[in-house]
Amino acid sequence: MKTKGKVIVGLSGGVDSSVAALRLLEQGWQVEGLFMKNWEEDDDADYCNAAEDLADARTVAAQLAIPLHTVNFSADYWDRVFAYFLDEYRAGRTPNPDVLCNREIKFKAFLDHALHLGADKIATGHYAGLQCDAAACRLTRAHDDDKDQTYFLYMIGQHALRHSLFPLHDIDKAEVRRLARDAGFPNHKKKDSTGICFIGERRFRDFLSRYLPANPGPIKTTEGEPIGQHQGLMYYTLGQRQGLGIGGVAERPDEPWFVVGKDLAANALLVAQGHDHPLLMRDRLGASQLHWVSGRAPLTPIACHARCRHRQPLQDCVIDVEGQQLSVKFDQAQRAITPGQSIVLYDGRVCLGGGIID
Repeated sequence: MKTKGKVIVGLSGGVDSSVAALRLLEQGWQVEGLFMKNWEEDDDADYCNAAEDLADARTVAAQLAIPLHTVNFSADYWDRVFAYFLDEYRAGRTPNPDVLCNREIKFKAFLDHALHLGADKIATGHYAGLQCDAAACRLTRAHDDDKDQTYFLYMIGQHALRHSLFPLHDIDKAEVRRLARDAGFPNHKKKDSTGICFIGERRFRDFLSRYLPANPGPIKTTEGEPIGQHQGLMYYTLGQRQGLGIGGVAERPDEPWFVVGKDLAANALLVAQGHDHPLLMRDRLGASQLHWVSGRAPLTPIACHARCRHRQPLQDCVIDVEGQQLSVKFDQAQRAITPGQSIVLYDGRVCLGGGIID
């Protein structure tokens, strides 16, 4: 059977990328695998499980009878992703490094390496859709809305999309696991990875304190009353309830406290009672560092839909763009809009692009 061309699949050792490789083989592609190492393990290597993941990737590649390449992108990851991650936390923001990792590592460093190896395309186990014609490629939401990962992919450009495949675009996770089981893959029940590998399942505070000095300070009410001590502003995010260490406060209702702001100048964490406290609710936001999937901004103002976090139901909004500044007006107030996170915009099932919330 004549193959469609050579595609290199980013084999992570997980079930999604394994089934992506399987489906491409069944579709007639000449498939090879590539395992990326993006972090140099330390004393807590057990949290990253890179050796176990590589073993799973090798097993699947052997079962599929495809070559498996390995490459170390740790230096690229540090320079292009992790340095930004630290800078954002220093600035009191809450970054989403997965978005930058996709742009800089999986769809740039990996793509360049794969093309050097003679690939026509790369593929990953992301849940996303892709529609390409002579004019442009459109990134679309996956069939499985619960697993859709376009929120993390909105910074990918036309060149990368033109050379990419998303073989899981039309199936859900249950079907992926069934296909893996039927193929005899030992990882068909493997737990989905959560978070970013360099943090993994370890305590976030312990990890971050290795790279950024903790700077404890007061926890204050919105009226300026000190009611506790925080361990460092970088450890907290808007809307957070857990881990504040605030007990009963005299002359206050017995209700939970939530983070409603950060006073960087005073190194103070601001808290208030009430899940939907007015300081947590916003019907507008501004964003910068914009990226448009098509390569150019839409004509605005236009009505569309938005997500301010992964898996958030799509929210009705109207957007306006001026240069590299995005203004968003929501139909309904949004809770805990967080600077440093991404807002991603959609027109129906098509991902338009987005930016970093200011």
